[in-house]
Amino acid sequence: MAYGAVAAIYSVKVENRGDQRCITSNGLPDHATGTFPNSGNPHRISEQQIQFCVDATPKKATQAREVRITGIATNGVWIRPGTADWYDASARRGHSRDDASGWNLDGMGARDLLGLDDQNAHVGPQGDYHYHGMPPALADIGGDTLMGWAADGFEIHYVGAQAQPSYMLLPGTRATAPGGDHDGTYNQDWQYVAGFGNLDACNGAMVNGQYTYFATDAYPFYPRCLYGTEITQVRGGQARRGPGRDGRPPRPQRP
Repeated sequence: MAYGAVAAIYSVKVENRGDQRCITSNGLPDHATGTFPNSGNPHRISEQQIQFCVDATPKKATQAREVRITGIATNGVWIRPGTADWYDASARRGHSRDDASGWNLDGMGARDLLGLDDQNAHVGPQGDYHYHGMPPALADIGGDTLMGWAADGFEIHYVGAQAQPSYMLLPGTRATAPGGDHDGTYNQDWQYVAGFGNLDACNGAMVNGQYTYFATDAYPFYPRCLYGTEITQVRGGQARRGPGRDGRPPRPQRP
């Protein structure tokens, strides 16, 4: 089966090891992808060596932590809604890794600039195919809403319009360059408004006594922060568990 420019078969294994749930995969999806490289994404899909172990019995802390990688899908593909790209008028493509502008591109909001395919995914510099939004291929598989696990061990489900995020676009126009209306291209176009939807700031809610995250059709698409007491960090392709040490508390949205 062909995956863009890669001809390979996906491989994923999920098993419990003591107090951990471990997902081992080669990072390839179980569905067709777009063509990579493309005009917005210069990288080619390649097999990975992923072993991602999370807390099998997660507990909710009082403070959330911002994370770089949300978690992993049931098919062994990374879930990474954020990007490392910022508006940069001096860059050839109009964006770079220089965060001086304060305007961080959202993966879904800037999907054409970043070359996302029909599964809301593209490829990182190391060849890692990853999701920025909910992949249609994983929606309602056999009636099961589970689509992945967050890095703190809590489940991620997709239930369509039943889960409504609590983020809304800021009114008016951006006060600094790049200017223009707050249209969702950048993360700073959005603000969290408690009670606007039925999910909290981390795109989660209590369901039958269990804290649960949701993949949603609207921003932020996946949790960008996590509440678990133990969060598995991913740095340089290596996963490491720790007591809520991944990243910082969620940053306020910048108007």
